[in-house]
Amino acid sequence: MHADYTPTDDVLDDRVILVTGAGAGIGRIAAKAFAEHGATVVLLGKTVAKLEAVYDEIEAAGGPEPAIYPMHFEGATPHDYEELAHIIDVNFGQLDGILHNAANMPYLSRIKDYDAEDWMKVMQVNVNAPFLLTQACMPLLERSADASIVFTGDAVGRAGKAFWGAYGISKHAIEAFAQILAAELQNTRIRVNCIDPGPTLTGLRKRAFPGETNADVKPPETVMPLYLWAMGPDSRATSGALLTWDD
Repeated sequence: MHADYTPTDDVLDDRVILVTGAGAGIGRIAAKAFAEHGATVVLLGKTVAKLEAVYDEIEAAGGPEPAIYPMHFEGATPHDYEELAHIIDVNFGQLDGILHNAANMPYLSRIKDYDAEDWMKVMQVNVNAPFLLTQACMPLLERSADASIVFTGDAVGRAGKAFWGAYGISKHAIEAFAQILAAELQNTRIRVNCIDPGPTLTGLRKRAFPGETNADVKPPETVMPLYLWAMGPDSRATSGALLTWDD
């Protein structure tokens, strides 16, 4: 996947795609990009006002009418995910893609100082939620003629770095999850890939590097060709891969 990839305007036509963490950062920009290229997007996040703002942006741009589904992953139960899948089925009758983008990274800290409650919250959002959501939505994805599951990864999910704590460990776990899932689905019409967008201007990035100037980090829009490629039909032959942004 190279930076010069140019998707067609209708590359995601007639697809229903669920985006987690859709209220801000990469999730927000990806939801808008998917809609711009024809997808009906289900906007999932914990802050209704942010989801409504993204909804309005998609509508103003002339994209297919999206849907809003508020959910706070920290307290969500398996039943909550099953109910989400049921509502998608009732309202749309299909699901063709999931972008697992929501992530929690409260602070950088030594393992010996990490608050246990915060640790549990990070794992719930970053690891348990993608598992439960994927499992609940699998029957819908299996009915799709061409389904894609995409995870947003991070370099700290491959090379452990001091102080990244629960977030770094969760990203290691999610890359392993994606690889195992891809292997299990290799003879199906569902592909599974991870994207490492590299340093990108998001709220999570600002928490980790508060002294970094915005001009030194690329905006989320820069990496959208990679997300569109992974979610669309041009990536049909690729599964179990770690996709990185090629400047």
